[in-house]
Amino acid sequence: MTRTAPSTLDRLPDVPVRAVLPRLLAALGETGAAVLVAPPGAGKTTLAPLALLDSPWIEGRKILVLEPRRLATRAAAHRMAELLGESGAGGTVGYRVRLDTQVSAGTRVEVVTEGVLTRMLQSDPGLTEVGAVIFDEFHERSLHADLGLALALQSRSLLRADLRLLVMSATLDADPVAGLLGGDGAPAPVVESRGRMYPVETRFRDRPVEGWIEPPVTETVLRALDEELGDVLVFLPGAGEIRRTVERLEDAGLPADVTLHPLFGALSRQEQDRAIRPSPPGRRKVVLATSIAETSLTIEGVRVVVDSGLMRVPRFDPGTGMTRLETVRVTRDAADQRRGRAGRLEPGVCYRLWTEGEDRGLVPARRPEILEADLAPLALELAAWGADPRELRWLDAPPPAAFAQARELLRELEALDDEGTITDHGRELVGVGAHPRLAHLLVRGRALGHGGLAADLAALLDNRDILQARGRAPDADLRLRVEVLQAARERGGGRAGAGMRGHDLHWGGLREVLREADHLRRGVSAAEGRGPGAPASVERDVGNAAGSGGVGPGAEQAGAGDVACTGLLLSLAYPDRVGQRRPGERGRFLLRNGRGAAFQGVQTLGAEDWIVAAEVDGRGREGRIFRAAPVTLAEIEEVFAAQIREAEEVDWDPADGRVRAFRRRRLGALVLSEAPLSDPPAEALTRALVDGIRTAGLEALPWSKETRQLKERIGFLHHLDPEAWPDCSDEALLAGLEGWLGPFLGGMRSLDDLRR
Repeated sequence: MTRTAPSTLDRLPDVPVRAVLPRLLAALGETGAAVLVAPPGAGKTTLAPLALLDSPWIEGRKILVLEPRRLATRAAAHRMAELLGESGAGGTVGYRVRLDTQVSAGTRVEVVTEGVLTRMLQSDPGLTEVGAVIFDEFHERSLHADLGLALALQSRSLLRADLRLLVMSATLDADPVAGLLGGDGAPAPVVESRGRMYPVETRFRDRPVEGWIEPPVTETVLRALDEELGDVLVFLPGAGEIRRTVERLEDAGLPADVTLHPLFGALSRQEQDRAIRPSPPGRRKVVLATSIAETSLTIEGVRVVVDSGLMRVPRFDPGTGMTRLETVRVTRDAADQRRGRAGRLEPGVCYRLWTEGEDRGLVPARRPEILEADLAPLALELAAWGADPRELRWLDAPPPAAFAQARELLRELEALDDEGTITDHGRELVGVGAHPRLAHLLVRGRALGHGGLAADLAALLDNRDILQARGRAPDADLRLRVEVLQAARERGGGRAGAGMRGHDLHWGGLREVLREADHLRRGVSAAEGRGPGAPASVERDVGNAAGSGGVGPGAEQAGAGDVACTGLLLSLAYPDRVGQRRPGERGRFLLRNGRGAAFQGVQTLGAEDWIVAAEVDGRGREGRIFRAAPVTLAEIEEVFAAQIREAEEVDWDPADGRVRAFRRRRLGALVLSEAPLSDPPAEALTRALVDGIRTAGLEALPWSKETRQLKERIGFLHHLDPEAWPDCSDEALLAGLEGWLGPFLGGMRSLDDLRR
């Protein structure tokens, strides 16, 4: 009797999702698409991809698994490798994240961050080496996930009918997704696993939290350590709240067997791994995490959750062209995900820092990022793909206003031409694999001979601020950050330079920025080595480099760059945020996009005539500038020569009550230079004077007693017989100034001329 080798499915552990895997495999085999809904801890992230390995329709192709976060990507890959009996990722199961790749020729399951799928589709629209794409934790609705699914659906429709698509989540509303996957026919099958969640007791506060969140979080963590066994997972909105809570807990005097572990995106891989590893025997840990720990990640030993009830989300305002992070109340689906962390391994407890009344008012789900985010990356990808948003299938289509603003930015970055078609430079930016602003900075910075400085700036801009001032807002000057970064590089990443100019450094953030900057520098060097005209695909050149955090081969050859050129290079990334100081005012600027912006308090850059504002919020009448650099008028004229417009302008000056005429050179809303216009067109003079009268009102005209009486008589007659007599009301006269007053304004330039 011949014995057959056990299938991959037979070797998988007996976790809840395993019971529905045969149904899932059948659905994918028959229809090519499916939705899998399974609660936290059911095993969907790790078992579903492995179950597909033996499917006949895979035919030796790879399985892609998309995860929303780097930490979850690495953790899922290592767990799947462990389930297959392999020593670590890089064998049958590998992963790709920014600055860290573990794959080999034998890799059949690749766990990747969501943007990697878009890169793969742009280089190979048919995904010829891929048999299935799995979108995990799709309920988070990131911009990259929505875009990747839209492109994959079109690829499947036009090029790859055999490409399998699987969408997975714990809290997803499955019906709309199933309808989207099914297209014009029947909806895709929905496979649901009930899971095996252990009971979680939920404890609410008696009264709402008032003021800072750190004190009640600290109090609740200490209470949980006293009342319950096991490790504690604390959810806070951001790194700042985590650091402050850690300080409070340390000052409170924790039990000797308890250790604290922060967990957020800017930490090093080693620090993140320490947070998710099981506690040694006889010890307990408190993990203080952002939403990074909500999904796709099991932190061993946790049976207690403390939820602050807050999360931080990006909000893009098309009216200002700016994105800001907002701290908001957690949504129902996110709160349920967080609560579920306590019941993965045994019965647990969840302390919620809000009342039962507040709980009933939670918003059901977070808004998709596509409705809130900066759409410049999406607009560039669609231009490279050659599609209009209306040609693709979306759960939520990109908002027209935000999409139009994104395309306008891409034109300023020279990525699109005036007709909206992608340029050769735009295709080069797509290959870089960064936000279009930063990609433009890297490519143009290299061309200007400042590739190293451009890489440093891109890394600084792509991460949280590395400086923290003592008791006040930090100095906004980005040159200071560049100097700190370059000093750290010269000292091999050491701690020299701390306290520079009254600032403290975020050392973990500095190490991450240094690592990313040197990664980008190697890419700049590789691009320069190919010579003029070679694509500067920075991301592809070093896509397999893990990055060491030190200066790698070629990094120094990229050149440190002159720190004085920081503003010039920054204007490449933020052409819409070049700012001109308002006359006679310190720290207040008019930006090229027409918005106002100002520094908080006294800043060294407040007296500069020209700046580039890299980080600005969109609140109030004027945005607040957090990071910027000075730039000279000569640099602006050099960089934006093709975008500067010269025109004769005749305007009304309300301060002097007269028309002024100039020949002006403009960059958007900014006036770079002007000279008086000696002989402006008569029509323009009349039009400007009429505008001035409208602004000043009819009282600006030299009315006599007789003319006022005539106006009133005609008004009375018009009231009696509107057909026979004209309307002489103030509103009608102001609206028709050109007709009844314009012919008499020849040669006049001011209200004084009118009065004479």
